[in-house]
Amino acid sequence: MSVALDPALIEAVTRFAALPRVLVALDFDGTLAPEVDVPDEARALPEAHEAIRDLAAAPNTVVALVSGRSLDSLARAGRVPSSVPLVGSHGLEVRLAVDDVRPAATPADRARVDALRAVIAPLVEMVDGAWIERKPAGFAVHTRTVDPPSARALTETVREAARRADPDLTVRDGKNLIEFAVRDATKGDGLAVLREEFRPDAVLFAGDDVTDEDALAMLTHDDLGIKVGAAPTVASHRVSDPQGMSDVLRLLASLRAEPAQGGSAHP
Repeated sequence: MSVALDPALIEAVTRFAALPRVLVALDFDGTLAPEVDVPDEARALPEAHEAIRDLAAAPNTVVALVSGRSLDSLARAGRVPSSVPLVGSHGLEVRLAVDDVRPAATPADRARVDALRAVIAPLVEMVDGAWIERKPAGFAVHTRTVDPPSARALTETVREAARRADPDLTVRDGKNLIEFAVRDATKGDGLAVLREEFRPDAVLFAGDDVTDEDALAMLTHDDLGIKVGAAPTVASHRVSDPQGMSDVLRLLASLRAEPAQGGSAHP
């Protein structure tokens, strides 16, 4: 291990690894991949990427990525095996398998998004470094490379403009972004879909952002929640950064690879 894991976390991972059938659901940005200014350039740390591949191949182990990214963006950045389920757009998009993708938006949804974007885009274009990330049922305004005072001002400006244009929107604040969606879903909803589909004995969920708290709050006493970073959380365990999360996944992968675990990952 490249960092020292908390003994209580090691014990919890060991207990989790001993269960017959598990689901490992992971946020991507800030959890597996260090945050970068250009989202398409984000990549999971090599150790995390290798551990995910090992876990995906382990018996009775399902690994999934759960992200605020669109499904297409998550697939490009994640670079995981096609067998790995993906949940994008905070639970609106779900790919359980290559041929099992659940649509995120109707034509009416897309019309609402286009109308809202016509209002918000000119405001964003006025601020150097700000940009819009398109999503199937909404979009996010990114301010990571904007100076903090201007970022705060833009966030409040677009929040108010969106409220006036479409009062029924779902609005989420994240790290250096604000997101607008015409359909309401959370990472907790995405996790519920995964749990229903794969029927694990327990779930491990890890994430770093405020939007990950929706999924962490749904975990039960047999599950394992891990917060990446120092932000407030309902999770019972914490690592400092993606490197720490990589070490957790490497430990789990080594434990799940033991011959005592038998059977298939998805009947």
